[in-house]
Amino acid sequence: MHTPPPSLIGLNTAQCVELATQFGAPAYRGRQLAHQLYQSGSSDFSEMSDLPRQFRSWLAENWVVSPLTVVQHQRSTDHVDKLLVHNGDEQVYECVLLPYEDRVSCCLSTQVGCPMGCTFCATGMGGFDRNLTTGEIVAQYLALQALSARRISHIVFMGMGEPLLNLGQLLPAIEIFRNEIGLSARHLTISTVGLVPQIRELAELKIPIHLALSLHSPFDEVRGRLMPVNHKWPVAEVVQTMRDYQRATGRKVTFEYLLIDELNDTVEQARALAHLIKGFPCFVNLIPFNWVDTGNGFRRPTRERVQAFRQVLQSQGINVTERVERGHDIAAACGQLAGQHSGKFAKRRSLSALPQSPA
Repeated sequence: MHTPPPSLIGLNTAQCVELATQFGAPAYRGRQLAHQLYQSGSSDFSEMSDLPRQFRSWLAENWVVSPLTVVQHQRSTDHVDKLLVHNGDEQVYECVLLPYEDRVSCCLSTQVGCPMGCTFCATGMGGFDRNLTTGEIVAQYLALQALSARRISHIVFMGMGEPLLNLGQLLPAIEIFRNEIGLSARHLTISTVGLVPQIRELAELKIPIHLALSLHSPFDEVRGRLMPVNHKWPVAEVVQTMRDYQRATGRKVTFEYLLIDELNDTVEQARALAHLIKGFPCFVNLIPFNWVDTGNGFRRPTRERVQAFRQVLQSQGINVTERVERGHDIAAACGQLAGQHSGKFAKRRSLSALPQSPA
């Protein structure tokens, strides 16, 4: 398989300075290069006019600016943009631009496919190819920013993949978002199915990132049907770990709760959820099921059932929001990203092929 040249996106300022000195240029040329990548958003060496021509030629011979090839760009009727991209290998993944009245957000992938096998999610149905590199994660943001006249101020790592399985590449990407692009850590959200060792590792770093847990039921029997990960780290353990994360970071946490008709949207489960999470700073974000044909017969609940569930939580003093749903007509909504493309795919691995998480 052809190996594409390395990309400059993914390097921080110190690494760009090292690159400049390797060429024989002064250190400030490396700082200029980093500014071109992350502040100016230059996508081609010809746009970096403040750099000497010889330095640009040398870079062009050995590097590319971005690792991404965009193979499809869709825009929904409610002005959501979705890009299908790959890194020259046709292993495709998706990212989404979400403009709101008060901010512009984006949803980024951290893996090609996903090994977690959640039964309600289109990504999980396709299995797992590989982790994304730091450059591939950051380049998604820059590709989406090029589509927006307004600055993207918020990032949710909730696209394809389980972010905490790729911390080795995600953490350097987060540092680039904070230190090179200038985003607030408080505007960065990691969504996880609940990998207890990695949540603890993240808590020890004390980065003030917002953490969101895909919970989806307070009952192990129901959650285990929806999410195989629950068999390893059941509800009580993962919720306690989220409590510990909140204490360590001082950040409110979010419990994402996908509502599926007559499965996990009962008043009984709403009461059990309120009892489970009461007493520490958190939100519940309700997400009515976005239809994906998973073969399980899942249905979207009625508005009456959603409202009844919400009212129970609110009556118990739980902070509740409901996901503003965008991009349905281009399959860009929560749980719908599938990376569908007519090109070639690597054989994806199932959850059973996933290496064991660190203890």
